[in-house]
Amino acid sequence: MTAIISTAYSRDLGDELRRLRENCTSFGGRAMAAQLGWDPSKVSNIETGKARATEVDLAQYFATCGKDLDYLLDFTSRYRHAFDLYFAQVPENLRTLTMVENMATKIFAYEILSIPGLLQTEAYTRALFTAADCESLEAIEKGVAARMDRQSIWRRPYRPDCVFYVHELALRMRVGDAKVMEDQYLRLLFNAHIVRIVPANAVILALKTPLTLFEFGKASPLAYTETDLAKVFAQETSAITASRKLFERLDAVALDEEQSRSMLATYVSGLREDPHDWRTDLA
Repeated sequence: MTAIISTAYSRDLGDELRRLRENCTSFGGRAMAAQLGWDPSKVSNIETGKARATEVDLAQYFATCGKDLDYLLDFTSRYRHAFDLYFAQVPENLRTLTMVENMATKIFAYEILSIPGLLQTEAYTRALFTAADCESLEAIEKGVAARMDRQSIWRRPYRPDCVFYVHELALRMRVGDAKVMEDQYLRLLFNAHIVRIVPANAVILALKTPLTLFEFGKASPLAYTETDLAKVFAQETSAITASRKLFERLDAVALDEEQSRSMLATYVSGLREDPHDWRTDLA
C-alpha cells in the first residue's frame, strides 16, 4: 500500500469499497482488517482514498466480499487512474461530482450561458434538458431528478461557503417560457448574497470555459469543468493556480452584491412588463 495525496476519484472509489464491505459482509472496518491480516489503519486509508491499494490488496479485499475475478478486473481497470491529478469521466457519471460537492467547504463557480446547476429551479433544469434534445422523457426526468438531488447540499447542517459568478449572457438566454425565467430570476434574487453577476460588456470573460473550484478542510483543492463529452477534474498545482487567477479576475470585474441584486430585480421587472421580449428562447 502506497501513501499518496488523495484525489476526488480515489475518495470516490474508496467509498465504493466501503459500501461493498458493508453490503457484502458483516465486518466493520477493524473486523475486516483482522480478517485480512491488515492493520486497521490500512482499511481506513484505502476506504477513504488516502492510500493506494495494490492489486494483491484488492484481490484479497474482493475475495473477502465474495466477488469474482470479473468484478475485480472491472474495478482495478478504474482504480489504476484513482490517483491521477487529471482525469475525465463520462457525462452520465455523477457520483464523483456529487461526492465532491458534499465534501467541499468552499465552492467558487463560474457559468456563462446557463444558471449554475446548484441554483437552478426544477422547471429551468427541465427546460434545459428538453432543449438539449434528450432521447426520451424518461432521460429528461432522470437528469432533472439527479440535478435536484445535488442541491441537497443546501439542507446540510454545515453548508459550503459559495460564490457563484454568473455572466449576464446566462440571464439573457431564454430557457423555457416567461414563467420559468421569472422563477429562475427570483431564485437567484433570493440567493443574491452568494451570486455575483459578470456584466455583458466583459466579453473576454465570456470566451472562457465554465469552471468550478472546490476547497476542502484537509484535502487538496480541485478544479472542475464539463462539456457534452466529459466531466474533467484537475488537481495538479498549475491547474489550481490558473483557476484561482480566473476567480480573482472575476471578483475584480463582477458586480458587487447590491449591484447584482439590482440587476436581477431589473430582469424580473422587465420580464413582467414584456413576457415576449427579445431574449433567445431555448425551449
